[in-house]
Order: sequence, then structure tokens, then C-alpha cells
Amino acid sequence: MRDGIHLFTSIYRPIDTLTKHPILMVRTPYSCYPYGLENYKNYFGNYWNNYLRAGYILVTQDVRGRYMSEGTYEDIRPLCQRGCNGKETDEATDTYDAIEWLTKNAPGNNGKVGITGISYPGFYATTASVSDHPALKAVSPQAPVTDWYRGDDFHHNGAFALMDGFGFYLNFGQPRPEPTRKYKSVISKFSDDAYDFFLRQGSLADIKEKYYGNTIQFWNDIFAHPDLDTFWQSRNPLPHLKQIKPAMMVVGGLFDAEDCYGAWHTYKAITEQSPTTNTTLVMGPWYHGNWGGRGTGSGFGNVQFGQKTSEWYQNEFEFPFFNYYLNGDQTAPTGSKANIYYTGENQWHYLNQWPPAGTKEKKIYLSENFTLSMKPAEKANGQDTYISDSNKPVPYVQNVGWDRTREYMLDDQRFASTRTDVLTYESEILQQDLTFTGPIIADLFVKISTTDADFVVKVIDRFPDDFADYSSETTPMRGYEMLVRGEIMRGRYRNSFSKPEPFKPGKVTRVQYTLPDIAHTFKKGHRLIIQIQSSWFPLFDRNPQQFVNIYTAKKSDFVKSTIDILRTAQYPSAIIFQSN
Repeated sequence: MRDGIHLFTSIYRPIDTLTKHPILMVRTPYSCYPYGLENYKNYFGNYWNNYLRAGYILVTQDVRGRYMSEGTYEDIRPLCQRGCNGKETDEATDTYDAIEWLTKNAPGNNGKVGITGISYPGFYATTASVSDHPALKAVSPQAPVTDWYRGDDFHHNGAFALMDGFGFYLNFGQPRPEPTRKYKSVISKFSDDAYDFFLRQGSLADIKEKYYGNTIQFWNDIFAHPDLDTFWQSRNPLPHLKQIKPAMMVVGGLFDAEDCYGAWHTYKAITEQSPTTNTTLVMGPWYHGNWGGRGTGSGFGNVQFGQKTSEWYQNEFEFPFFNYYLNGDQTAPTGSKANIYYTGENQWHYLNQWPPAGTKEKKIYLSENFTLSMKPAEKANGQDTYISDSNKPVPYVQNVGWDRTREYMLDDQRFASTRTDVLTYESEILQQDLTFTGPIIADLFVKISTTDADFVVKVIDRFPDDFADYSSETTPMRGYEMLVRGEIMRGRYRNSFSKPEPFKPGKVTRVQYTLPDIAHTFKKGHRLIIQIQSSWFPLFDRNPQQFVNIYTAKKSDFVKSTIDILRTAQYPSAIIFQSN
């Protein structure tokens, strides 16, 4: 690198030296393993077969400060100004310097480079796009980490993703004083019951003291920056996505528990800030990385799609994209600007833009007797009440287990409907298909008895009682309540993520926030359900329901709160969505 640091790089190239070959690169904090030429056959899975057959030079690189690379590692390392200055470095300059070295030193390359990566490597693909190296022709950020405060991985709307944050940094955050092929192994299972384990630990401060101390730098950073300040803002790459030169293909999963937010918002940021860039979007019915060699994509959890969507993506979208821009293939990639799989109807849609043209904003109102209506209430009175007990939070799944499940993204929600601290509103049986395309806005008018509370809104597709399609003996889908989208909002941030505000007990307050985009058709004969609750544990940490610093809160700070959801002519709580 320009500052003298060396990055460990593995290069797999064809034996053929007569043909010039394109370079496809992945930059990763998760290791170039296996190290050593003798382990070549162990590295590549079926996902890479198209590239191997086409004679690509495949490159993996340990990013600065991870595994065998020199330097100091920094989580979601901030980008400096375009190109930096002198020997100043960031992930974009490291990418530039790596491409410069590869095009000059990798035998047999054709001078064209592509970069891809899923999840954290997707972050490095995003930052590569602003490196401005002339040899970089195509980039595909896939489920890219973007904003770790608003929507990816470790926070959603200011609420801390407890299970992911705890488990990931016990391993990933271990100090590495010098290059290594293997990080210190950490026991990651402390109980068979995560709900019971985290509840018994008490507060976040108790967890930190017992399991982390001051040994994990990023865990310390999370505790030191509870609000959206310059620490988090500087680590968000989205504002930098301007004047991008390579072609871009952003990829993500509709049921990605880690980085669904990142895919949607990376695509939107590029199309808004760099409109002349050739940018496409592919969103399939996938969990995190499902499209990248992790299963066929024919189904997820209890829901089946009737086609191998992951294999279709690899053969019809990704490989043609890179082969067109890097290898001189004259066949243009499949699809259009936005290639979206609509769940429910289980079909790909090829669109010129996202959200699709011609959609209109519509509202579904919370109504009396726990129903939903397309018409606002006319009455002056009307509310539904529940008691949120921060010491008995609502579980995010009904089963007992340790690992955070990926399947919760479309799990059956009937268990939640039985709880008194969950409000469940249900539509009549749909007489025609109803399609949601784009972001969903939860627009709630609330009264609470304390000074803070969280709000979780879930959009659910209830299958008919005689449903038979894609059912099995082990998982009958009759009456299944499929979670289509759920999202949490930490109430104190309802007006600003940077300047939290307490609630005034008993005062009507508007809480409006945006859920990640969906593309789902509620079929004729199904019902739409909206659920509202104030905890989602231990997926997200508990709110004490008092306006205190949650990262330093004590066990005694956690109290009950009486929550009123209003549904009147003056205060019409509703769900706002886009539809044709």
C-alpha cells in the first residue's frame, strides 16, 4: 500500500498463459483461508464454477489489520475525501493500490478488474466503487454493510441487536497484535436458551462487565456512542457514492436478517447521487448470502418458492454481469434496472426503477375490534392498550434455542398473537390480490405511562385455513402467519437519532418510522395482519422504558409501561405502503 503496509493476497490463475484473463477480487476481514498452494482444491465451491470455466483470475485479500495482512484494523473504517491526501489511506485507497499491483504483476491479466463480496466483504466492494482506478470495470456489493446505526447488523433505528452484537464480537473482535492465520477461539454458546440467558444477565452494562471488560474495542465504541453522532456518521459509506465509474450490481435478500437495509439503501444512494452510473438491483427471496452458494433458494424456513432462485441468479444475473464488463461477452446481462422477486406470487419482476413506476401511497388504518380498514376512523374515541413489562419481554421466536435464527424473518407469528402484550389487527379475507412494493411506514399515535418505549411493527400474511400449496406433513401451512416484514423503533429517537427525547407520560405522541422495503403479494383468500408490540427479545436489547442511558442502566431501571395505541379521527394510527 502507499504507506508501506503489505496486504496478504491469494491469487488463483489459469494455467493457460496464451489468453488474457479478467480479474475478479474479494476483499475480506474473514480470512483468505485456506492458506497455501496445497489447499487449492478446498477453496472453491460450485458458486465459482462459472468463473473457473471462463478462465478468471480469482483473487482474495485479507484487509488491513486482519489475519495475515499488516496494519491496524478498524471496523467499518471511515472513508476520507475522494482519493485522500498523500499517504493517508482508507479502504478505497487500499483497493486502488491492490488493483494497481495486480494489473502490473499478475501474469496473464487483461487489465480489467471486478470486485464482489457478501456482507462485510460487500462493504469493501462498496468502498472499492469510489477508488476511481481505471481498471475497475464492474462492482457487485451484495448484502453490503452500510449503516450500523440505522439498519444493518448491530442497530436498527437505534435499538441494539443484542444476539448478533454479543455473538459476533466475542469472536470477531478479539485483538490481533500481529498477522495470524487463526484467531483465538472463543466459546460462543453459554446456554441452550438464549432468552433465559440474556434475561438473567441483567443490563447491557452487566453483560459488558462479565464477558467483555475493555478487551473488545468496538464493543467499547458501541457503549461510548449510544446516539447517532460523528462516530457512526463517518462510518456510513452511502454519502460517498457519487460519480461512480464502474458498472454496479447491488444484490440482496428480501429475508436477510443481517443486511437487508444495506442492499436497498446502497442501490438508492447510487441511483440518486450517481445517476449516470450503470446500476442494477437484484433482490431475491433469500436469507443472508443464500444466493452466493448457500443453498438453492428454492425455499426458506417453512415457505417454499417452487424454483431454484439462487442458481437462477448465479447463471442469469451475476456471471453474465461480470462476463459482459470484464471478459468481452457480447450478451448483455439478464433483466432490467431493478430485478425483484415478488414473494406471495413467487415471480421475478423486471422493472425500470424501484419502487416501480405507477405505484401510489395507500393507508391501512387500525380499526376497532382489532380489525384493519382502508378508511380512517370517524369516532372521537378509540384506543387499544397493552402493558409492556421490560422484565418479561416478547420473544422473537416461539422455540427455545441459542443461535439467532435466520428463519425468524418469515416465521409463523401465531405464537405472538396469543400474548396480551402484543396487539394483533387482522383484515377481512382479501377479495383480490394486494401487493406491497417499496418501503412501509408505521404511523402510530401513542400514549405511554413512562418516559421511553420501543415499538415493533410486523406485517404478516395469514394463509387460508384450507391452504395446501407447498405444505408438508411436518409443517402444514393452513392458517400460517408468515412474517413478511418487521422492524423496531427506539422511541426516544422518533424525531432525531442524534438528539433523543423523552416521552411525556400520558401525552399523545406520534411515532413514525420506515420499515425496509418489501415486494410481496397478499393473495386473494389470504388476510393481512399487523402486529404491534414493544419488545423483540433477545433479538434486540430491552428498553428500560425510562429515559436513561441504556448502556449504563441498572437492573432496577427496567420497569413496566402502559402503552395506548390510538385509532381515532384525530389520531388515525395506520400503516402506509406503496401499491398499484
